[in-house]
Amino acid sequence: MNPATATLWPALPLDAWEDTRATLHMWSQIVGKVRLAQTPLVNHWWNVPLYVSARGLTTSAMPYGETTFEMEFDFIDHNLVVKCSDGAERRVKLEPKSVATFYQETMAALSNLGLQVHIWTMPVEIPDPIRFEEDQKHASYDPDYVRKFWRVLRSSTDVLQEFRARFIGKCSPVHFFWGSFDLAVTRFSGRPAPPRPDADPITREAYSHEVISHGFWPGHGFGKPAFYSYTAPAPNGLSEGPLRPKEAYYSKDLNEFLLLYDDVRQSTDPEKALMEFCESTYEAGANLAGWDRAALER
Repeated sequence: MNPATATLWPALPLDAWEDTRATLHMWSQIVGKVRLAQTPLVNHWWNVPLYVSARGLTTSAMPYGETTFEMEFDFIDHNLVVKCSDGAERRVKLEPKSVATFYQETMAALSNLGLQVHIWTMPVEIPDPIRFEEDQKHASYDPDYVRKFWRVLRSSTDVLQEFRARFIGKCSPVHFFWGSFDLAVTRFSGRPAPPRPDADPITREAYSHEVISHGFWPGHGFGKPAFYSYTAPAPNGLSEGPLRPKEAYYSKDLNEFLLLYDDVRQSTDPEKALMEFCESTYEAGANLAGWDRAALER
């Protein structure tokens, strides 16, 4: 692997930074819940994710009365930076500290800026959640691995943005969901999906229409960092769809296509490998589900 590729697609073994990942997951939920509290609902919860930025992950601008403010995880200087449209700014240092301490410091920074934001402090989409203000368990922060994680998000975002640009139907932004802690982009057929009567309100809203989604997990719940693709609802025969590159496969446990991150970064052309995965898994789902590809694609 040449040095440039190693920089853009660094090794990211989950066991080397899992404690940091788990802590950062909870920190991102705190910031994400601020965005949830301050923005109007957009279809499929598109108002809640974070976005990969030039320095880390950002909420983008959010309204507060006559003020606009933004919260950004700066993974270069390792601060959470809160900036207001009047020029005021506060920083919370990203370093080894408990979720409870980070929560207190973050809410204090907002309050000091005159931003009285109230959030539900129970984490979501994880087993055995601990309220933010009580969480002393998660307190790790390895800046080197956080920076590597951000590089993977940057490189993946570049490919997913190009993939998104090839689709002219309804499509989500390339965004980072702090609940499931994954980068994702989702294409829509334009047709409603069969209702899921037993689903919770969040899931019903997220999957109200037919989708094919692609994204990147750093590895939690699966054990290894991987790119994924799923079609919902899944058409019959999806698991037999032809895939590229050859390392891609269908996981019957997850009911999703997977391509391990290490297979991408160790390939001769990581960007091409990831794009082939996105294109082939989209084609498999769209063809079997009868999407009007001529109307939806460039």
